[in-house]
Amino acid sequence: MLEIEEKVLDTINKYNLIEENDKIIVAVSGGPDSMCLLNILYNFRINNIKKYELYVAHVNHCIRKDAIEDEKYVEEYCKRREIPCYIRRIDVNKLAVDSKRGLEETGRKVRYEFFEELYKKLGANKIAIAHNNNDNAETILMNIIRGTGIVGLNGIVPIRDNKYIRPIIECDRIQIEEYCKINNIIPRIDETNKFNDYTRNKIRNICIPYIKDELNSNIIDNLKRLSDIAREENDFINKIIRENYNRIKIEEKEKNIVIDLKTFNSLDIFIRKKMIFYIIGLLLGSPTGISKIHIEDIIKMCEKNIGNKYLMPNKSVKILLKNKKIFFLIDTNLP
Repeated sequence: MLEIEEKVLDTINKYNLIEENDKIIVAVSGGPDSMCLLNILYNFRINNIKKYELYVAHVNHCIRKDAIEDEKYVEEYCKRREIPCYIRRIDVNKLAVDSKRGLEETGRKVRYEFFEELYKKLGANKIAIAHNNNDNAETILMNIIRGTGIVGLNGIVPIRDNKYIRPIIECDRIQIEEYCKINNIIPRIDETNKFNDYTRNKIRNICIPYIKDELNSNIIDNLKRLSDIAREENDFINKIIRENYNRIKIEEKEKNIVIDLKTFNSLDIFIRKKMIFYIIGLLLGSPTGISKIHIEDIIKMCEKNIGNKYLMPNKSVKILLKNKKIFFLIDTNLP
């Protein structure tokens, strides 16, 4: 077994990414990362290192002229190895214009919608994504630049929602490219990755090489250590938040959550802020779009303790004070 395969197996076992008889959809673009991931998972299966079913999902964004060649490449690889391959073609550029979203955001949305659709159709229970150690470092730097706080230092987690798994997250890009050479895999190369039109490409092609050459040659590994530490701290904080939430929770339903106002106000300000994010996340699936200023406004409203006052930090959730309680609502019916 090659060193990179041992590392991937170690990652799988450490984070319990794959279990016996899993049904795994592998997101495959045809690039070095996803081809490395697919080849390793295929080898593990045929060598009985792990027992699971494999499916491949490929999205043709119809942006680059050679995108059809990427599609054929992935399809042929799967055909030779008898791996079921599912392909979706969609004009992402047109969709981005029509929906008034950025191209990168639209592409990601389209991919994950396809993955989720296949997930239900095939009765799968895991979706494998080919993020690697370098991607993690780039994400952490992007989050630092955006000012996302300690949560952003988590980077790309090995497993999310007990469904999205990243078996090569601890592998470096150099190792991945070397693996492809050793195994005679000639991956498709997306030339747009060389253009510095997007923030991630600027970080990948300009910032990290500069830091490596001028400041710290171990920046990739150091950022991984930072994300490991941040993840441990966030896990501990989230445990405290859950314990306090369960203590002050009065009612929890699909569309509304009620907590005790007086007890909430008695909590440390840090815990209160985190709890608001946590509760909104429970209702909406994610607190995306809720900013620091929204949280501060909610805290102030609760401290003033004026009944029948409410705030709407976004169009999906309403926070109402009534009868010495805080109501978090995602429907239009006020209590």
